[in-house]
Amino acid sequence: MSGSCFAERLGDLVSITPAEQDALARLEERERPVRRGAAIQRENDRVGELFILRKGVMMTSMLLDDGSRQILRFLFPGDMMGLSSLAYREAPETITALSDSIVCPFDRSTLSGILAAHPRLGALMMVYSQIERAALTDRLAALGRTSAKARVAAVLIEMRNRLRMLDKSINATFTLGLTQEEIGDATGLTAVHVNRMLRQIEEDGLIARANGHITFTNERALMRAANYVDRYEGLDLSWLPAAR
Repeated sequence: MSGSCFAERLGDLVSITPAEQDALARLEERERPVRRGAAIQRENDRVGELFILRKGVMMTSMLLDDGSRQILRFLFPGDMMGLSSLAYREAPETITALSDSIVCPFDRSTLSGILAAHPRLGALMMVYSQIERAALTDRLAALGRTSAKARVAAVLIEMRNRLRMLDKSINATFTLGLTQEEIGDATGLTAVHVNRMLRQIEEDGLIARANGHITFTNERALMRAANYVDRYEGLDLSWLPAAR
């Protein structure tokens, strides 16, 4: 792994210069282990740090008035976490580990210095946040307008695609790494309903399941069933400023 896994993530969008690489490496100088189920930030916490996820899978969520949880996004190595807190004194969401993880915490003032010295990195972070915003909008639309089957199928595709960004050898088969309750919290369904939808998707010949692994057996039909849009495709970055 390079000095900055966040630089690797941005490097999927454009070529990162050595100077930009060195600047981003400053965000990952410290490492903190996080056990599965632990939260590194809770709603309404005072905000002082942001984080880069270096290893593991995490999620952002909100606690609703009835005590239920809505999962907003799943997070993977190379993701910057806490960006939504930049505009607030208090955190608007909780960040929790879905597996044993390693995060790199950094102070917001560190980010300020990097953006002043490297405006293109600021533009790339804006692009990154807009990709996340579009994906979150897709999930909001799905919760209100698509079937339970489509919502569950979309989570499966999202997990496979994000994992494949980290490991190009992943194709049709991958380890899901989510409980049915976690899928339910992301899709607005009960765990029982998620189980039923997974069985239906499998019976429709779209996936196969074995020992915690999912295999896409008819990916084209699965994509149609999910109404899925890959927000990492179709980007136009021609407007980005030149690197310094």
